[in-house]
Amino acid sequence: MVLDGVSVVTTTFNEEENLPRLIREVRRVLAGFPHEIIVVDDDSEDSTYEIALRMADKAYRTARLGQTRCLLLGMRVAKYESVVTIDADLENPPRLIPRLVEMLGEYDVVNASRSVLPRPSERLAARLLGGFLGVSDVFSNFRAFRRHVIDDIELRLGETFGGELLLSAVEKGYRVGELVYNPPPRRSQPRIGGRVKANLRLLAAVARLARRTWSLSP
Repeated sequence: MVLDGVSVVTTTFNEEENLPRLIREVRRVLAGFPHEIIVVDDDSEDSTYEIALRMADKAYRTARLGQTRCLLLGMRVAKYESVVTIDADLENPPRLIPRLVEMLGEYDVVNASRSVLPRPSERLAARLLGGFLGVSDVFSNFRAFRRHVIDDIELRLGETFGGELLLSAVEKGYRVGELVYNPPPRRSQPRIGGRVKANLRLLAAVARLARRTWSLSP
């Protein structure tokens, strides 16, 4: 790994079952290396926030800001030069964090992309936006950022499930790398809803991202 340490940021909403396992696994992977874990809880209705207060290094509670804005909040309070964002649902393998950080030696942002995209809306995003963004998994929130990139990120859209974080970095000319991995099975009740609801919400995010991307065309 490179640089002075790693800040790991996750956002949560009703993740009381998964958050302790995630934190323990991140601690195990980064044992012996300077790191911090930051949890931004988006007003969970269960004990997620209390768990974050007890187990994370920094914990914040917001009033339903949405995933993208919560991620940026956590990223901006990070103290280390390398910042890794990761989902709390255990679908992103913490064992890959050292590799993502290592790749920051060559890139400003590294996107950990799933080898298989289960939703039609995710595959559409890859076809429409993947070439411009330089990644095959637009809605992956398993990413590594150099700290100075975060200061330049501007959010102008509504909820994009993390997509605008990457788009803003690309707009500013930062170098984007990609690490492709085989994902574990998706959980039965994802955070953004069931199959129909999730695809509709992601399609709306694709439209927002596409409008911002096409506005850059001469």
